[in-house]
Amino acid sequence: MKKSKAFWAYLLIGIIIYAIVQFAMSSGMIGSYYSNMLITMCINVMLAVSLHIIIGITGQFSIGHAGFMAVGAYVSAIFTMKLELPFIAAIVAAGIIALLAGLLIGIPTLRLKGDYLAIATLGFAEIIRIVILNVDYVGGAAGMTVMRETTWSYAFFAMLLTIIVISNYTKSRHGRACIAIREDEIAADAMGINTTYYKVVAFGIGAFFAGIAGAIFAHNFYIIQPGTFGFLKSFDILIYVVLGGLGSLSGSVLAAVLLTAVSTYLAEFPETRMIIYSLVLILVMLYRPTGLLGTKEITDIFKFGKKGGKNV
Repeated sequence: MKKSKAFWAYLLIGIIIYAIVQFAMSSGMIGSYYSNMLITMCINVMLAVSLHIIIGITGQFSIGHAGFMAVGAYVSAIFTMKLELPFIAAIVAAGIIALLAGLLIGIPTLRLKGDYLAIATLGFAEIIRIVILNVDYVGGAAGMTVMRETTWSYAFFAMLLTIIVISNYTKSRHGRACIAIREDEIAADAMGINTTYYKVVAFGIGAFFAGIAGAIFAHNFYIIQPGTFGFLKSFDILIYVVLGGLGSLSGSVLAAVLLTAVSTYLAEFPETRMIIYSLVLILVMLYRPTGLLGTKEITDIFKFGKKGGKNV
């Protein structure tokens, strides 16, 4: 019952935040610059949380997340621009095709571990980028023109859905099995946990929401290009998860929001931006090597306070 009340309370807070921002946008209090920044934050949060379930929860070192984002972006663009289907249908299709891509790469490679898995996922992402680069149907290297369909509502509720699904999955029996795999895969296997199955499921869920993020991203700008989804994009997403704290969903959200804001405000200073951006990361890693929140969630702070009160 307490969990149910907490869930509805957080959901209500999320809807209130959405309503306030939507009102501010409609009344002109928030201009197009900040509107775009907020939408970008939602996209990056989706990417961070969807990678969090693979790395932070299941402990699989994947650095090819931009590949699933690219699949979602181009599939959604084909649905809206080539097939002239509704944007919502394009979003769903992007998630499903990215999920299938995740299963395609996950089933044969998730028997690998550590550096070998990282190399395999990075190779997959580069294969996706090179294929797109050489397909004239989607514009090749020149890119593909896309209508701007993304709104604050689409971005926010897609982000909210991503957080709710992955949070509930983490707290479920399946999520606990994934955490057991992360802590000690050999022991988990000895206890009867089908490690390959759970790793593939987590990989598929992460790919699904990365695909949806790609669809939202593609329709937030007027053109998408293969170079946008290179290995540097995968490292950007990885930084969100590591900086927030491996195993902390709220840490991934916090890191994605903070780094998006820093990148946006320093966009006018491309040379200085990378220096400051790097310094921020170095300082955080020096003073918070486990990330901003480590393996804890923001809600643990409130739980600790209640527990302390009971002990007193």
